[in-house]
Amino acid sequence: MQEYVIIVAGGSGSRMKSDIPKQFLPVNGQPVLMHTIRAFAGYSRDLRIIVVLPAEQIGFWDELCKEHHFEIEHQLVTGGETRFHSVKNGLNSIVDQAECLIAVHDGVRPVISTEIIADSFINAALHGAAVVSVPLKDSIRIVGQNEGNKAMDRTLFRLIQTPQTFRSSWMRAAFAADYHESFTDCASVLEAWGYPIQLIDGAYENIKITTPEDLRWAEIYLKATS
Repeated sequence: MQEYVIIVAGGSGSRMKSDIPKQFLPVNGQPVLMHTIRAFAGYSRDLRIIVVLPAEQIGFWDELCKEHHFEIEHQLVTGGETRFHSVKNGLNSIVDQAECLIAVHDGVRPVISTEIIADSFINAALHGAAVVSVPLKDSIRIVGQNEGNKAMDRTLFRLIQTPQTFRSSWMRAAFAADYHESFTDCASVLEAWGYPIQLIDGAYENIKITTPEDLRWAEIYLKATS
């Protein structure tokens, strides 16, 4: 069964306090997004890579690819108003209507292992869906009205990561619906239409780069594992 990955990279640099969108910030001399694409290219040469970027960033990305002699084959797709719309644009770019497997991954999660990628495709083939997650390490409390709060059992919760991988027929059916503000990721879209979500183990190092501290950590980790 053919495998695809839609890498969504529509972030800004606001929390990084940078004028450059975070997916383009350098880690060990190359933009974050290049590390992410390379991780998936290393999984399989047969994997088809789709990168979704805001229209105004595509020209800049093309310049970066030339500057860094980045030649890993990938298809560029213009993003939409929300993450839902960006994933939908990526999905609609897959013209082959035969059943396939489609992973969706954050462009700013460059520390993703081949093992997790492979596990996500294997489980999606078996169960229809595979969503990467990790247990909580810290104690948690739920905050209610009037500043009240209550301890919760952390074993009942998981932190959700990407990739999130699904059968293409499930994705096409779910993303044919209208957008709703409750759609925070692909799993929430498919769940809303009755599809069961299979959680699989992720890794704590598979962080989403959001702050300067995240960027420094990713740089250290990628340097140590390269």
